[in-house]
Amino acid sequence: MRDPNDVNGMRIAVIGAGSWGTALADLLGRKGFRVDLWAFEAEVRDQIGSFGENKVFLPQCPLSVNIHPTGDLAGAVSDKDLVLVVVPSHVMREVTGQMAHALVPDTVVVSASKGIENKTHLTMTGILAQTLPKMTEDRFAALSGPSFAKEVAAKAPTVITAACKDAEVALWVQHVFATPYFRVYASDDVMGVELGGAVKNVIAIAAGIVDGLGLGLNARAALITRGLAEIRRLGHRLGANPDTFAGPSGAGDLILTCTGDLSRNHTVGKKIGQGMRLDQILAQMRMVAEGVKTAKSVRNLSLRLGVDMPISHEIYHLLYEDGSPKEALHRLMTRDLKHELDD
Repeated sequence: MRDPNDVNGMRIAVIGAGSWGTALADLLGRKGFRVDLWAFEAEVRDQIGSFGENKVFLPQCPLSVNIHPTGDLAGAVSDKDLVLVVVPSHVMREVTGQMAHALVPDTVVVSASKGIENKTHLTMTGILAQTLPKMTEDRFAALSGPSFAKEVAAKAPTVITAACKDAEVALWVQHVFATPYFRVYASDDVMGVELGGAVKNVIAIAAGIVDGLGLGLNARAALITRGLAEIRRLGHRLGANPDTFAGPSGAGDLILTCTGDLSRNHTVGKKIGQGMRLDQILAQMRMVAEGVKTAKSVRNLSLRLGVDMPISHEIYHLLYEDGSPKEALHRLMTRDLKHELDD
């Protein structure tokens, strides 16, 4: 494994130039790495190349001169030490499948995308295992935690987790990304880190609905707490370490996404609570609110596994079956009374 403190000759690709991909590319570029940034949108490539700024997804954030935008996916990932994939979860399979032939087996592929695939119920590294069959799972890592792109780009203090089944690779990824304002913890619990990052988006929609209905801070705190219980319950069933959900990629990311004004998922929920229809909300958004698609995955996965996730089920009902927020609230508040730790 290459020394992450030695930037000479190290080459990195970032696949996906949304707000989060761009912010991470900038972070890496400012550490001295050469970063090939693959952007699907020609206008984004042109803006970064001409103005050093992604005006579409991360406006008013000057970018490192070490970022090289490109529309050539195969060229971007070939002969790289690390490939960071930051695309919407529903295109992860397509994009990584297209780049498979150009990757060398010893490349480390890091997913910073958050979601669970609808058809397969796989996390993002689970998809990588299928689309990149020539690579072993100890070359896949996940990066997740409470991290709004705009704040990372502004160098605000941020703490996240890098997880890989191979402890040495996790430590390497940790050092590649760490800066004095971007602290990274290492973990071997890939499943726990990915589940926390994915399911919290569903709970954030619920938190937004609570705020949109004007139900108060008590209700929002209760929603976050019981949402964390659902995430932990699902994680336990899938073999995750329960302690992971008390860390940055669990409680940390959940709190941020459920309370922060920059959260797209919270915004979707708040507008639903205020009476807007989902199709109207999504028509106004250019960036993806991952919780909308993940809600379907979580509901179907929990039913298949027999995991009790009432909040997540109500969000699915609201998004896909035109349910009523007030009726959902009533059902949740009048469920059979249980012991707090009853799983």
